[in-house]
Amino acid sequence: MATELFRKGDHYCVAFHDLVRGDDGVQANQFLVVDGDESALIDPGGALLYTPLSMALAQYVPPRKLTWIFASHQDPDIIGSVDRWLMYTSARIVCSKLWGRFIPHGVPHYQKDSGTDRYLLLGDEGGDIRLGGSHMRAVPAHFLHSVGNFQFYDPVSRILFSGDLGASIAEAPYAPIADFDEHQQTMLGFHRRYMGSNRACRAWAQRARRLDIEMIVPQHGPPIAGSENVRRFIAWVETLVCGNDLLVEEAPVFA
Repeated sequence: MATELFRKGDHYCVAFHDLVRGDDGVQANQFLVVDGDESALIDPGGALLYTPLSMALAQYVPPRKLTWIFASHQDPDIIGSVDRWLMYTSARIVCSKLWGRFIPHGVPHYQKDSGTDRYLLLGDEGGDIRLGGSHMRAVPAHFLHSVGNFQFYDPVSRILFSGDLGASIAEAPYAPIADFDEHQQTMLGFHRRYMGSNRACRAWAQRARRLDIEMIVPQHGPPIAGSENVRRFIAWVETLVCGNDLLVEEAPVFA
């Protein structure tokens, strides 16, 4: 249910996984980064996950004391439970400015303390967000797969929380991949359908190479860890043919 990805002093990162029960929703991972007295919950999911995630989270941080909730993009399995997090915590929501008027559509109009002051809206360039004595960096990943998409990089753990980029359908215990050649086959179909274009992939690869990344953890599937696997993943994304690249007048083939 919870796997500690990193811990050094009062800074640590935790992955929550396997919280979706039955076949009623897409299995997804959620992440917590803590530095001192401040914390950030990344891509907390929809209403289906609110209760089990709150219970798992409470083992590390009292939900009411959350500082931030980061949303990589606007999908329901990312931020569909926004109304409950706004109601039961004092956290601010971090998301692209493109979604600052859309995510509140999931919040009842009568709900108190859910106005614009509860949001930190990011420009397309992203930027640093203070977290305790450190910071998290919002890294642009537009059109991978959302038009206003961000990933979140923790320079202390050197973990890149990559949202849907790197997602896979691998059915295995939550642990870093062992064989990249085998693992890429579990990513291919999803990425060809959901990533926007090779141009977007190349732009991301250029940014990713400027970061010191030890681990890439997507919202779906296992982590990609170690410098060699990270290097190979970035190179794989850079050459990926996907999305608009496959769009033709006849029926496109994404599989």
